[in-house]
Amino acid sequence: MVNIIKIALRNLLRYKRRTLLTSMLITVGVLAVILFSSITGAFKSLMIGQITDSMLGHLQVHKRGYVASIDNLPLHLNLGPKDVEKIEKVLGSLDGVEAFSPRIKFGGMFSNFEETTNVRLNGIDPAKEVLAAPLLSGRFLKGQAGDTLVAHGEILVPELLAKGMKVKLGDTVVIVATNSDGSVNAATFTVRGVLDAITGPGGRDGYIHIDDAAALLRITKKEANEYAIRLKNTDTLDETTAALAAALSGELNKKGMPKYEIHTWKKLSPFSNIAKMIDVMTFFIRLMLISIVLVSVMNVMIMAVFERVKEIGTIAAIGTRPGKILSLFLVEGLSLGILGSLTGTLVSLAAIVMLKINPISYDFGRQKGLLLSPSVDMGEIIVVFLLVVLISVLASLQPAWKASRMEPVEAMRHV
Repeated sequence: MVNIIKIALRNLLRYKRRTLLTSMLITVGVLAVILFSSITGAFKSLMIGQITDSMLGHLQVHKRGYVASIDNLPLHLNLGPKDVEKIEKVLGSLDGVEAFSPRIKFGGMFSNFEETTNVRLNGIDPAKEVLAAPLLSGRFLKGQAGDTLVAHGEILVPELLAKGMKVKLGDTVVIVATNSDGSVNAATFTVRGVLDAITGPGGRDGYIHIDDAAALLRITKKEANEYAIRLKNTDTLDETTAALAAALSGELNKKGMPKYEIHTWKKLSPFSNIAKMIDVMTFFIRLMLISIVLVSVMNVMIMAVFERVKEIGTIAAIGTRPGKILSLFLVEGLSLGILGSLTGTLVSLAAIVMLKINPISYDFGRQKGLLLSPSVDMGEIIVVFLLVVLISVLASLQPAWKASRMEPVEAMRHV
């Protein structure tokens, strides 16, 4: 086998230009796949982090039917005291859960004493919310999060609403809301901060303390209509979702159906469709790599067979078995694949290091100056490397088989 490898390498070196061009073509393909995967993967992770850590969380728990009616922010689908106790007990027992935050979401009217408009509000527990959505405190355009994200009697106003209603820090505003029994209540709040709008649902939401929300809606017991959950590791999203669903599955509503519904960020955010498109694009880039390697290696090996017909006939005539001839050409294809993929991998890693030193800056929606620092998973590199090597061997198979089946006499007559 060692001799076959030596002969195969010597044959590749006999045609240096062809070998170099083929390996360069494979290198470019590998470089394109790894770089594209690392950059798009970093973009996807950054956007998911921006959405989940700014507002959604990785998971959310609601009473059944709430998400289907979320545009109306129904208060009759609130989680009652027993529900809150049950959910918090389960979430506290799951290893994959890092933090969770109860919320009371409701619609109301926002007034600056001169104009009135509608507003969506989130009643939050500041201490828990900052753990479940850590990037929320970084969305302050005006004001500061400080030790407490939002205190009693304060409100965080989305940028679009602040501009439209011309409210500033320290201004007093009135929130009017209708509670679940149809009565109306109002309360005054001081503007604590103006929040940068984010892309997706919730980008126009304001925030007040959860106790203020309960008082405004005349909720006397501990209630919530949403639990936002942050995981320790997003790779455990499906696993934790299944565990949470199993733990809550025993609770049924009056119709005998599960009382709670669990939604991942993928079901709650429109960005999940963009993430799917990125995965599809990555798949087609890999297909392009397979095509490049297949065509280039097969072309080289077919030419190698036609150019060395007399040589093949000679070594067959002196007793070389067809299996060894087959192995000789397969090793040549294997060597081309290894050389091209190894070079492409090293160049890709060098390019990724350079991009980490000088990250790409870009804007996404209203978010400015985001830094894209690509990273690559070793599993991705191994998959690409093995894929290229495998395709190189498969591309060499037909020409190698043809070479091994040549009749020595006919081959030696070839001009």
